[in-house]
Amino acid sequence: MPRTARDVPPPLELACLKALWQLKEGNVKAVQEVVALSRPLAYTTIMTVLDRLVRKGRLTRRKVGRAFVYSPEASRDTMRRAAVRELLDGFFDGSEAELMQFLRTSAEAVPATEALTEPAAEAVMNDRRIDTVLL
Repeated sequence: MPRTARDVPPPLELACLKALWQLKEGNVKAVQEVVALSRPLAYTTIMTVLDRLVRKGRLTRRKVGRAFVYSPEASRDTMRRAAVRELLDGFFDGSEAELMQFLRTSAEAVPATEALTEPAAEAVMNDRRIDTVLL
């Protein structure tokens, strides 16, 4: 079965996009330095991911000397809207009301973290975070 193209990039591509949203534009080394703060990756890995994002139309690049300078095509808010739309369509049949109801009931069902031990509080906080793979 062929996979459909997603509007939301996978985690590694998203990490590179986040770096470029922060930098506004940058070469591979600059992106690698920002990404390395949370996930140390090889220069060639970042170069491959940036090239993939260019081919997908998510980045533009221009030649400056011997290097390419990359800049994002879409804003962070545009990508957020796409992620929320994908979440709505995939899990809530496109209904914003169902998502809001789910969020309200989820918040009420989770115990207050202040009363929990530190490991249990951390587990609850992790459960509250939306998985980036879904986004």
